[in-house]
Amino acid sequence: MSKTPTAELGTRVRFAVAAEPGSQVFVAGTFNNWNPTATPLKHHQASGCFRTALRVTPGTHEYKFIVNGIWQADTQCTHWALNGCGSLNSVLHAW
Repeated sequence: MSKTPTAELGTRVRFAVAAEPGSQVFVAGTFNNWNPTATPLKHHQASGCFRTALRVTPGTHEYKFIVNGIWQADTQCTHWALNGCGSLNSVLHAW
């Protein structure tokens, strides 16, 4: 995940996760009401990763990737929060 600030629209956040080609990959979090199919990631053959970019409102957001129906934290993220299900969510701070 990487961030680029833009004053009028929030922060543009890039999400990327490794998954097998042909996988269905999404990101869900507080920025999209945890909707597991609202934000799909596209496979980029050159990098072998699934990626997307979106703008999020300023503040702290929690999120997870959904890969072929399985929720998983972002292993590249260094900030984590315990959720109500007893697992970890990845945390991003947008400005």
